[in-house]
Amino acid sequence: MEKTYNLTEGSITKTLFRLALPIIGTSFAEVAYSFVDMFWVGKMGTEAVASVGTAGFFTWLASAIVLIPKIGAEVGVAQSTGKNELKEVKRYIKHSIQIAVCLAILYGFIMIVFRKEMIGFFNLKEEKIIRDAINYLVIVSCGFVFYFLNPVFTAVFNGYGDSRTPFVVNTVGLVTNIILDPFLILGIGPFPRLEVIGAALATVFSQMISTFIFIIKAKRTPLIFSEIALFQKPDFSLVKTIVRLGLPTALQNGFFSVIGMVLARIIAQWGATPIAVQNIGSQIEAISWMTAGGFESAMCAFTGQNYGANKWERVKKAYMAGMAIVSGIGIFASVLLIFCGGPLFSIFIKEEEAVLLGVQYLRILGFSQLFMCIEITTAGAFYGIGKTLPPSITGIVFNILRVPGALFLSATGLGLNGIWWAISISSIFKGTVLTLWYVFELKKKLC
Repeated sequence: MEKTYNLTEGSITKTLFRLALPIIGTSFAEVAYSFVDMFWVGKMGTEAVASVGTAGFFTWLASAIVLIPKIGAEVGVAQSTGKNELKEVKRYIKHSIQIAVCLAILYGFIMIVFRKEMIGFFNLKEEKIIRDAINYLVIVSCGFVFYFLNPVFTAVFNGYGDSRTPFVVNTVGLVTNIILDPFLILGIGPFPRLEVIGAALATVFSQMISTFIFIIKAKRTPLIFSEIALFQKPDFSLVKTIVRLGLPTALQNGFFSVIGMVLARIIAQWGATPIAVQNIGSQIEAISWMTAGGFESAMCAFTGQNYGANKWERVKKAYMAGMAIVSGIGIFASVLLIFCGGPLFSIFIKEEEAVLLGVQYLRILGFSQLFMCIEITTAGAFYGIGKTLPPSITGIVFNILRVPGALFLSATGLGLNGIWWAISISSIFKGTVLTLWYVFELKKKLC
């Protein structure tokens, strides 16, 4: 008989760690695609980094859109598993995949058709950066079906309680990317030097490999993947449910992406180097937010299954345990970013001006790491109980406030650093407000 993954029994802390650690690995594998690209592209200087980083805003926006089926799948599968309703699990899987494919095709089409207008938004001055950014955007857009499907497959397995499979599959994709990048970017051996185009091709091919492995694994997991007729007409009532679950989070992250683009346009007045600094700095900052993202998914799956089983005491204890763990992670990340910014930034780029600006970026963002970690994990707890609106409201409000905050602070003596402070301060508020909100929700349920 096929193994099942029950999160409603046993040690809470051990179960959280067992679930979270592979998810953390998966999260790092997902972000490492761009991390590895940035490492090799950085060998070609700030202009190449600026090109990939600029086009990367639209893959960032794509990662927000894919949250519609991803969150819907994770919450729906987790809660249905907790209720022991396997037929409902299969329905959530089918419809989430259908939604992901449709969104990927539509979004990729829009990016390709309006590629010049999209890159033109950033008002870049250097023709080479603009040209490379357009080329990168077109190539990754052609692979958006894989980019959208992999997170949905990951969410399905996580919601079911099997976080090991996504870790293994996404790691295979990452290793493929690591191997291909130097060959395609720098032109090692018989391969031509493709630079930015090579980075895009390596990413798409690696994601395609991961998708094919997920499909093979799905065929070997018939308990939840059998009898899923993807080409049958969808049940629009379930589509509506999935969209209701995922849309608030997608909107939150979409606003986050758009705000990031607006901030990038503000940053562009200082030249290409600060744009490169922001992109490299955000990759380094992933040390904390991707780790917390692992606990977010673990918290969502654990809370979802126990919510489905109506075990509220376990929901409460899991949240407290999760907060203790991610608080330690946040404090460690703060120390690392504040005191080790120079060595970290020098891994990616050697230009003295960029390193100096990068140290300032990491130091300022370091003060908000604890709050960012608890915000992300608390969002997962909200998702598990089917309430995706509170994290979205909190995120949208404080992310929007980053723009006036950045304009005001950058107009003072802080200059460019004012933008980094606007980002950091807003993260502190988000973490504080969302945590208090969830504690209030818990008290309502347990009193």
